[in-house]
Amino acid sequence: MRTFVLTALLAAAPLASAASVQEAQTLLDTGHWQEAVSMAAGLNSSAGYALAAEATTLGATTVADTAKKAMFQRAQGYANQAIKLDANNARAYFELARADGRLAQFSGILQSLGLAGDVKTALNKALALDPKLAGAYVALGLWNGELVGKGFIARQATGADANQIVPNFEKAISLEPTVLTHHYEYANALLAANSKRNRAAAIAQLQLAVALKPTTYWEEQDLKNAQAKLASLR
Repeated sequence: MRTFVLTALLAAAPLASAASVQEAQTLLDTGHWQEAVSMAAGLNSSAGYALAAEATTLGATTVADTAKKAMFQRAQGYANQAIKLDANNARAYFELARADGRLAQFSGILQSLGLAGDVKTALNKALALDPKLAGAYVALGLWNGELVGKGFIARQATGADANQIVPNFEKAISLEPTVLTHHYEYANALLAANSKRNRAAAIAQLQLAVALKPTTYWEEQDLKNAQAKLASLR
């Protein structure tokens, strides 16, 4: 009888962990990022730390600029811990890339270019592990668009290519066609690379974004941002 009970408990353990990750994800999806960070990190698992990194990076959009850098550094730490626990966790590499990319915005030119290289490496690793990770294609599209927009030196130093914006975003959208954030970020990447030349294409993507229904708190914010950007471009 004891053997049966022990076996049953061991079999149920992964389900309990999965439920906890899902609960933390639900908290994040509804905008409760602080609680999501605490719950996800408390799981002490690769999936939990990756989710904590995501929640911290998203949460940084809601705080004062003076607090953002420290939060992105915290997100880096969570992502690295996730990788340490599972070197094959594609989402952990994606979250590391996202945290590095945000942190680059608060760094000097040389450090930011170094971080740009780290972002590309982490995204390539994420996609090697999971070729269907749509967010990584979005991030690659943004990476190319933003660095192309920074000029010749940034392009030469990083290998950013304007011709890689469209393929990456189209791949992401083919994988997740109803996610409005993909269209919103597509427009951002196009505008960052060349706001005049890509204006019409960016407007088209924003129109697609505002026609979709948000499914999370964060998509609701992106919808508002897309509506505001579309109004400013018309």
